[in-house]
Amino acid sequence: MQKLKIKKKYSKDEFDLYQFFLKTTRIHPDNVIFVPPYIFFFVKSENYFEAKRLLKKIRTKLINKKVLIIKSESTLIRLLFSLFPDTYIHDIIVDIKNGTRLITILFYFFEDRGIAIGRNGTYIKIINRIFDEYVYLENYNTPIEIKCDAINL
Repeated sequence: MQKLKIKKKYSKDEFDLYQFFLKTTRIHPDNVIFVPPYIFFFVKSENYFEAKRLLKKIRTKLINKKVLIIKSESTLIRLLFSLFPDTYIHDIIVDIKNGTRLITILFYFFEDRGIAIGRNGTYIKIINRIFDEYVYLENYNTPIEIKCDAINL
């Protein structure tokens, strides 16, 4: 099991978003990551469904932002499932190539792969940026790259 850490170094925008989330939901987020136009609010598992219930309210106040509420997870696999919540993930393959931990997320359907990648590849680029700048594996100093693919049935 690959334990991970997420850096908690807030910019002014992220600190303001933290305060906004707390005021709107009365839930302390574990972390806030803002990579325009995406805002990721990480919450403890016990607060996830309550926060998710308020997602529409949050989105109406944060116009032109793509807001996601993610379960805070301490393992790599669980975090990956949390980052792609509206898809059916078939399998996750972890490999090391040229000193980079390459993670391939496999989907049964091209539609799910399309959702995971996002329009023009935007979402997967943002996820890779988050893993590059914020997420790291305990006891490992290797970069992580994530890609998505659909299996051929």
